[in-house]
Amino acid sequence: MTRRFWVFIEQENGQVHPVAWELLGVARRLASEVQDEVDKTQDQVAVEGILVGHEVEPLAEEAIRYGAERVYALDAPVFKHYRNKPYHAGLVSLAQKYQPEVFLIGATTLGRDLAGSVATRLQTGLTADCTQLQMGEVKNSPRKLLLATRPAFGGNVIATILCRNHLPQMATVRPRVFTLPALNPRAKGEIVHETVAVTEETAGAQVLEFIADAAARVKIEYADVIVAGGRGLGGPAGFALLKELAEALGGVVGASRACVDAGWIPYDHQVGQTGKTVRPKLYVAAGISGAIQHKVGMQNSDFILAINRDSHAPIFDIATVGLVGDLYEVIPAMLRQIRALKEARHE
Repeated sequence: MTRRFWVFIEQENGQVHPVAWELLGVARRLASEVQDEVDKTQDQVAVEGILVGHEVEPLAEEAIRYGAERVYALDAPVFKHYRNKPYHAGLVSLAQKYQPEVFLIGATTLGRDLAGSVATRLQTGLTADCTQLQMGEVKNSPRKLLLATRPAFGGNVIATILCRNHLPQMATVRPRVFTLPALNPRAKGEIVHETVAVTEETAGAQVLEFIADAAARVKIEYADVIVAGGRGLGGPAGFALLKELAEALGGVVGASRACVDAGWIPYDHQVGQTGKTVRPKLYVAAGISGAIQHKVGMQNSDFILAINRDSHAPIFDIATVGLVGDLYEVIPAMLRQIRALKEARHE
């Protein structure tokens, strides 16, 4: 018997979303956590990728280099662009055929749409937006189960959820919650080409045209530098100053939920439990108090610089460096120093 740990390899226009590689690293760790049981029962354990698209063979090979031992590929023109019904039919068919034990999907816009429909059809549970995953012993269970942990009730409770009686045990994970595994260019694996009975006539929708968003959507999850503002900015005008600092540092602008809720800045910039999870090299928190809902989205940044007038603000508890002061005095001083250093380098 093979205990399968599956990861959905999300791709769009031939580009894999990095969360898929992050989840392959997680799946490999989870698989190792049941190795003691596998040794006793002489079962096998496998980390496998599920790839859906058209002309995606190179992506399957890349998945193997990121840790998949085997990739099941559904490759056909009907899968060229994401539509729920064809993708849903494909994943359900494969899951019913191979009976995976664990199935992980990125909590992206696409992943959230897909995971819920697949779990419903398979009549199994789905834990969304997990911050921690492990295989653990559960009372009265003959084998370890997936323990999926996520914040609940506005971050006031951390809940660990399990699916005791149904397979697969499914979970979605937001990008950047887990680290990217190392790529192994010499890794070997198997690509299994599968087919399902899905046609354009049964797809339920047609893609007629793609209309690009006139205002480019902000992608902060993988930014190396983020300058984020909170309620301490006092109003939307303060983001002009943060943008100036972000540009000087080669970064992007982030925000707390309070700023988004107040309409000061669009949701795409929001960092936190109900926004984006980030892991930049530098995170500047300006006027952000540091409530738990915000900290869960940025506390794994390499270097955190906090600027706040309140010396007791919770953000200072996780800051690498904290500056107690008025951000409207501190940031202009930082900009002067940054510009002076840049000018000195060009002389």
